[in-house]
Amino acid sequence: MPDNQDILAYHKPKRLRLIGLLLVGVAVAVAAIGLATRFVDSRDTKKWTEEQAVPAVHLITLKGATGGDFTLPGDIQAFTTATINAQVSGTIQKWFVDIGAPVRQGQLLAQIDPRPYEAALAQARGQLARDAATLANAKLDLTRYQALAAQNAISAQQLATQQANVAAQSGIVETDRAAVQAAQINLGFTRVVAPVTGTVTSRSIDIGQLVTANASGATPMFTVTDQSRLRIYVRMPQNYSFLVHPGMTARFTVPEYPGRTFTATLAANAGAIASQSGTQLVQMQVDNAERVLKPGSYAEMRFSMPKGGAGVRVPVTALIFREDGMQVAVLGPGNKVEMKPIRITTDLGTSVEVGAGLKSGDQVIDNPPDSLQAGDVVRVTGSNS
Repeated sequence: MPDNQDILAYHKPKRLRLIGLLLVGVAVAVAAIGLATRFVDSRDTKKWTEEQAVPAVHLITLKGATGGDFTLPGDIQAFTTATINAQVSGTIQKWFVDIGAPVRQGQLLAQIDPRPYEAALAQARGQLARDAATLANAKLDLTRYQALAAQNAISAQQLATQQANVAAQSGIVETDRAAVQAAQINLGFTRVVAPVTGTVTSRSIDIGQLVTANASGATPMFTVTDQSRLRIYVRMPQNYSFLVHPGMTARFTVPEYPGRTFTATLAANAGAIASQSGTQLVQMQVDNAERVLKPGSYAEMRFSMPKGGAGVRVPVTALIFREDGMQVAVLGPGNKVEMKPIRITTDLGTSVEVGAGLKSGDQVIDNPPDSLQAGDVVRVTGSNS
């Protein structure tokens, strides 16, 4: 039987030192792994930060200008528009046509009360008849005076007086004839007729309304438009004015007929640039026999642009507006940015044609950052050929 004192005595565990060393080793390994991980993460973060500091850009490879189309707004107007105002004053007795009615040249549109003008004509004719009779008597007296003068029965002064009387009466008769003619014209003006064949587009009168002749700022009684042919007015920018030539045509569309294209031909042009707008007024003409197009409409005119010679076409998204003028950013050796000034020859809307500063095959930066400067290093993420 073992001694009780040996049982109660402290016995040192076996391999304790080995276990301690293992624990210390594990702790050191964990610490080393943590430090290494933090080092790698720090290096990756630094690399990512440096990469993000280099602007990422998208490149566009330029090609030679190949022509194309450009669009301008057009204003459609009737070839002939007649505004009809009262030429004599009076009360409207009746009107015969309303808006939208087709009319022929000379067709009666409205009737102004003719009675005052009929009376004026009768008065003028009566005055003419009276003065014509007086002239006839004066001429008869002159014949007698001439016979008496041949016999030396009257003096030369008496004959001259009678001749002057006949001349004065002749003038009065001529005045009366003119008054009759004026009264006839005024009576004719009581019939308001269409000056051209076309369509009534406005009516501002009604029965019993008093109209006044030559009233300043008065609303026209009727408006008649000839819609068989239409004019389209286009303001051509100075950059495009070289395109204007006899026989020039343009395709156009109107909002009410989507997908349908019409063709207009040059009718006339101003031949000069308006200094206020920098444009040249061009008048196109289109046949409208089917009455499809309407005066006053908006048209989107599409003109053809010839091939642009040695120039290149640049999207407007690549243009840079700086104090030094218009520029583009070009990718140079070592992915460094080069700023090149350009001269635009033609604005095509979504793109421009450049006549100097660039050549076909240059790679320009699309949508360049505002902070981009010459010499900056960039990172290419894609390109369009």
